[in-house]
Amino acid sequence: MSHPAGLPPSPPDLSVTLGRLRLPNPVLVASGTFGYGREMAGMVDLKRLGGIVPKTITQLPRKGNVPWRTVETSSGLLNSIGLDNDGVDSFLAKQLPWLLGCGAPVIVSIAGATLDDFVELARRLDDVPGIAALELNISCPNVSHGVDLGNDPGMCQRVVAGVRAATALPVLAKLTPNVTDIVAVARGAQDGGADAVTVINTCQGIAVDWRRRRPLLGNVIGGLSGPAIKPIALRCVHQIRRAVDIPIVGVGGIMTIDDCMEFFVTGASAVQIGTANFAEPVASARLLDELPAAIAELGAASLREIIGTLQLPAALAACQLSTASPAHHAT
Repeated sequence: MSHPAGLPPSPPDLSVTLGRLRLPNPVLVASGTFGYGREMAGMVDLKRLGGIVPKTITQLPRKGNVPWRTVETSSGLLNSIGLDNDGVDSFLAKQLPWLLGCGAPVIVSIAGATLDDFVELARRLDDVPGIAALELNISCPNVSHGVDLGNDPGMCQRVVAGVRAATALPVLAKLTPNVTDIVAVARGAQDGGADAVTVINTCQGIAVDWRRRRPLLGNVIGGLSGPAIKPIALRCVHQIRRAVDIPIVGVGGIMTIDDCMEFFVTGASAVQIGTANFAEPVASARLLDELPAAIAELGAASLREIIGTLQLPAALAACQLSTASPAHHAT
């Protein structure tokens, strides 16, 4: 790409559009890995972030699961927190006012055991000025019925549609990889009116102390995150990108700028940084600093130019196009 002689190249345009949600850049922090932002404010300039997804909230307070709640694994982290939170009333009174003053778009993550739970939370939050969007956590593997609403395409569609009817806020549906066909669930989210899907939540796993012959997590089963799940997340992004028309937020094992670029090229319009925050609290800011040079390396003037540009082998591309209609994405 040419530039006027003697002038430095202009920085690439990092802005993204996820349906009705517009973000200044594509680097967000994932729910459950950044607290409510206060803990990170002394290390990260929060207003630079493309968005903050604070810890998931429920209607009523939850104590979460019994210890142990986290176990380090090879290239990853198992967690079984169990949606420990103080409930929506406490969130609105104590956490949200501070979050809304930090300068970054705030995407509130909500969870419930029933469709009515999601709808009621959406109604409560619809009246609060300043919230950028809602992310529906229909994919938590660490609570009873945590994935029940996210492993069936029809139920996913009904939850998203119910929330859309209850709020004017943009809606993102966070999907679980612990299903036979994540593409079908993504189609359900699209049919329900989701502005975007977040792909993926954690993969179910266990850790064992063989000498004591006991599981290490108090809840036995936990959710695996970190670099170990990145290939799974990329596969899910790739499959969904070719099957639905709504944008994708990629999440799962992103630690380096190369990881970010792999998600963008595969089809994600934005990314969420999760487990990396535990090892390197400033990871999101570092990746944002490194992003312009990576985009420029591809000769692009904007992030939008590279999203979904993965080049498949010709024979494979023709085969896949014959079984799925092309998708047109807002980025």
